[in-house]
Amino acid sequence: MAPTTSQPPQPAVQPLPPTGADLLQLDIQVCFALHATARAFDRVYRRLLRDTGLTYPQYLAMMALWEHGAMPVKQLGELLRLDSGTLSPLLKRLDTAGLVQRERSPHDERSVIVRPTGEGTALRARAERIPLDIIAASGLAPAEAVELRTRLERLTRALDIAADGTDADED
Repeated sequence: MAPTTSQPPQPAVQPLPPTGADLLQLDIQVCFALHATARAFDRVYRRLLRDTGLTYPQYLAMMALWEHGAMPVKQLGELLRLDSGTLSPLLKRLDTAGLVQRERSPHDERSVIVRPTGEGTALRARAERIPLDIIAASGLAPAEAVELRTRLERLTRALDIAADGTDADED
């Protein structure tokens, strides 16, 4: 007899209720499942980021700057899907911590360019392991994580179109 392998328990998937059933049940809402997942991610990131001194939104900003280098604040906000009211204080805290530098564009006084400082660039080495730790914490195989991200990107595009009838990246 071949040995049996134990599979981790799979959460029960609730099918959509039949027509006429209560469509406002919390446990069948995709949006709530995503909300709960995001909150769980926040808790794991809080622990993993402790050594860096970054919050999760600050980590996202630094990742974008590590990847793309200096860029206008407006472009960073579009990339991160953050409005200026959220992004400006976040960047001010990163600037105060010595991790980024903000300066007016010499070409357009209305535009502010943000770039990582030497200290901000050096922080990248301490953050390099975090994505691997997140994958491990998720219980997903790397291929499953890629597939999930692809599905979520498709969902985001569809919701953006539904929200305003265009392909805009605004929230």
